[in-house]
Amino acid sequence: MCGIVGYVGPKEALPILINGLKRLEYRGYDSAGVALLNGELTIKKKAGKVSDLESVLRPETLQGTVGIGHTRWATHGEPNDTNAHPHSDQRGEIALIHNGVIENYAAIKKTLESEGYTFHTQTDTEVLVQLVRFFYDRVGSMETAFRQALKQVVGTYGVAMLSKMEPGRIYAARNGSPLALGIGDGEYVVASDASAIVQHTRQVIYLGDREMAILDRDRYVTKTIDDEVVNKQIEEITFDIEQIERGGYDHFMLKEIFEQPETIRNAMRGRLNLEESTVRLGGLRTVTNKLRDARRIIILGCGTSWHAGLVGEYMLEQIAGIPVEVEYASEFRYRDPILYKDDIVIAISQSGETADTLAALREAKRHGATTLGIVNVVGSSIARETDAGVYSHAGPEIGVASTKAFTSQLTVLSLMTVMLARMRRMGAAEGAHILKALTELPEKVEYTLARAEQVQKIAHEIASTQNALYLGRGYNFPVALEGALKLKEISYIHAEGYPAAEMKHGPIALIDANMPVVFIAPKDDIYDKIVTNIQEVRARSGRVIAIATEGDTRIESLAEHVIYVPETHPFLSPILNVLPLQLLSYYVALQRGCNVDQPRNLAKSVTVE
Repeated sequence: MCGIVGYVGPKEALPILINGLKRLEYRGYDSAGVALLNGELTIKKKAGKVSDLESVLRPETLQGTVGIGHTRWATHGEPNDTNAHPHSDQRGEIALIHNGVIENYAAIKKTLESEGYTFHTQTDTEVLVQLVRFFYDRVGSMETAFRQALKQVVGTYGVAMLSKMEPGRIYAARNGSPLALGIGDGEYVVASDASAIVQHTRQVIYLGDREMAILDRDRYVTKTIDDEVVNKQIEEITFDIEQIERGGYDHFMLKEIFEQPETIRNAMRGRLNLEESTVRLGGLRTVTNKLRDARRIIILGCGTSWHAGLVGEYMLEQIAGIPVEVEYASEFRYRDPILYKDDIVIAISQSGETADTLAALREAKRHGATTLGIVNVVGSSIARETDAGVYSHAGPEIGVASTKAFTSQLTVLSLMTVMLARMRRMGAAEGAHILKALTELPEKVEYTLARAEQVQKIAHEIASTQNALYLGRGYNFPVALEGALKLKEISYIHAEGYPAAEMKHGPIALIDANMPVVFIAPKDDIYDKIVTNIQEVRARSGRVIAIATEGDTRIESLAEHVIYVPETHPFLSPILNVLPLQLLSYYVALQRGCNVDQPRNLAKSVTVE
């Protein structure tokens, strides 16, 4: 949530800040603002998108080589000009931007009000900048005031701050909300993620929790908020600027849908051991024995990552023979989970910074479980804090509705399944059969995506609906959930996913001639069961759209529309079957005039509760 960018160096800061905010806008787009230092501290902010902010800026009056910028996903206070960041102290000498939630802001605000401080916004962030002012007036040191203020707050934060008192310096700190420092040639960029940095430098430092940085024109220092110097390792940004641009596509979401053949290849690259009919995952090397001997696996995730975990449950139980439980991370952390020393807990997160998933992971660690991560972002918190893990290598995902990250997560889960199955009970012949199916998968993804025009025509027919039902069984029940989520996220149509057999236990009451019902109906061992479910919908005049296996002519007589996908191994079928559902949600949203990449009320990386 929320995008933060700051710059210190020899160049004019404003163009760098605006460009950085555009790169980060997928993190929040309720309002945006900038603060620049050029003798005086100047703050400009505006409700709406970064383009709305640009429309009110006069660059000739906003000069300066030190500045900070923010694009907001609102938590405290409605999205308007007043509540937009940056916020300042009551003297207008300090400006601060913030991603996160200050949980004890009300108590701090009450104390500051008793000291004569006045507040003009509804935000928790204004309380933090006023608290810095409070300490500065008493100690006369901005660094000490910054550290003391952060030690008083309870909650999560990624912050950047500048002041008239130290006109060539930016302070930055993190606790629970990601923050990276770009180390350039005589210049520094601080940002919520590397997408706002890569244009300026590939050298980056990732701050850890309760760590801060002081950025001057000629040097930087990293330390804890307790004033202990920390020597951070400089890492290399692994993606190119082209990967965070639309590349000729109308939307990032469409680009990322069509990138999936390559991202699936990337998730498998160097990991298939064809000679031994198994999988090699170097990131799990240190926990191989624990995985082989695990009593059970618990998978944690939120949203799309939770759906990936549900598919993983089917994979790991049916192929590898390991009991699996899948938990909403947001619920797991608030109860007293029963964990054993020989449990394996897998946290799945695209960003590696999802607040609920990270907190649930830490709860599992406190119980002594071995923790693994499946994440996309290198250097993220989950990647650093787990005992071992596997990167999904999907590359930057800018569209708020996840697509390629989901199929990459499924690919990694399939690799883990084969590796564990070969260690526990699967023979070489079956292993070779599955690996062959995996190697054929990217080409089959390309073949499926080539039918996008057919999906577009179907979308045109259902774009006016207000409700939809998605039904699947077995491996493809989670695909029904994911398809419904995609439609909800970007087209604002109410949609629900169910196991197809559960339709009779309630949802069937909703079905009439106006209700589109999407069935995921591959030709597998429960095909006849789902055909029966389709007939039950038809008997009630429901409009059936079927995702079916190529060559299945029987389904054509049962469905209003059929979208065919190639045949593959059953446990890989979710990867192919979800593709038409991603396209369907995209084209329906276009028909309805929705903002595909920036759907209302959503943000990409959920780093607050």
